[in-house]
Amino acid sequence: MSEFLVIGRNGQLAQALAHVGGARVHCAGRDEADLLDPQSLAAALDRHGPNSVINAGAYTSVDGAESEPEACRALNVDGPEALARLCAEREIPLVHLSTDCVFDGDRDTPYRPQDATAPLGVYGRSKLDGERVVLAVAPRSLIVRVSWIFSQFGSNFVATMLRLARTRDEVSVVNDQYGCPTFAPALAAALLEIASAAARPDFEAWGVYHLAGAGETDRASMAERIFRESARHGGPVARVRGVATVDYPTPARRPLNARLDMSDTVRVFGTGLPDWTDGLEQTVRQLVTEQA
Repeated sequence: MSEFLVIGRNGQLAQALAHVGGARVHCAGRDEADLLDPQSLAAALDRHGPNSVINAGAYTSVDGAESEPEACRALNVDGPEALARLCAEREIPLVHLSTDCVFDGDRDTPYRPQDATAPLGVYGRSKLDGERVVLAVAPRSLIVRVSWIFSQFGSNFVATMLRLARTRDEVSVVNDQYGCPTFAPALAAALLEIASAAARPDFEAWGVYHLAGAGETDRASMAERIFRESARHGGPVARVRGVATVDYPTPARRPLNARLDMSDTVRVFGTGLPDWTDGLEQTVRQLVTEQA
């Protein structure tokens, strides 16, 4: 049996958890543990008997959620509620992943877990509602909000920039959205530490926490850093044209300030993440090498 059961297999974070956790982690895809099928979730929990569960499954298309609100809520609210109830019945601690999109981004400083939430779109509202139902039905749960995840796994901002640079000389990127980019393997390692702590019989610090990479930047500056690293490794490059969010409309609004304060996470778990630029260099090198 695996120490950790991860709901999700093909997503970026699930792949990182499998990569970092090795035999301690079992990642269950929809064919085994479908958030839309409580019976399959129950069967997976009983089959694996994990010490902790990490829910990395979700509807993650921020823009797509605007036109698919029912599908979004099914995966981000109804599914997590069912999973949380099943975990509570079996007294298995649950670590449920959430997002910086529960905030409106109007704050001038990084957001703390206890700060007021005000989602701007369907996705953010669904994730906030998911947080609430999880904590309501499974008090022995941890909500971990994450932000701007990137890695060599799956689809993410770094992979998108490199892909665009293969066919364009210039890319337009917003320069007024600020956040804390997060290297998925480092995030995965920290999540496993947190999930291990939650499995201790004496653990009582349940609630909401933030976990993101150290340091901060805006999207356009991050793109420029990606292309500098890519050039070092012989990969594709493009000029970055910084644009304001108001001049780059998308179906969903995003918080201009997505920075997360991780003080509580460090205090309770002793867990922090390295500077995002460390993981960026590794990610770009791997992606450039794979695509060569």
